[in-house]
Amino acid sequence: MKMLLTVDFPIEPFNSLVRNGKVGEMIGKILETIKPEASYFTEQDGKRGGMFVVEVKSSSDIPFFAEPFFLYFQANCKFRILMSPEDLQMAGLEQLGKQWG
Repeated sequence: MKMLLTVDFPIEPFNSLVRNGKVGEMIGKILETIKPEASYFTEQDGKRGGMFVVEVKSSSDIPFFAEPFFLYFQANCKFRILMSPEDLQMAGLEQLGKQWG
């Protein structure tokens, strides 16, 4: 299933990695490994952040995506399930509304 992996990078060690010129190589290696469908970098709550759309086949895949960020950057990682418009149409909202509304 598609998931949104949101990564919050702490100031350190990220600043040190920028200063010594290693951060680009490290991020490149992670992206080459996890092969996200989409990647975006942004500010999140006043810190550096990244958002990656990844295909997760099993909950046991979570460490594959998160550990590189944990180990290289001491980052916080959050996973959220994504639905396409087609997924939402198949969710049976009308029936759920009748059952629970």
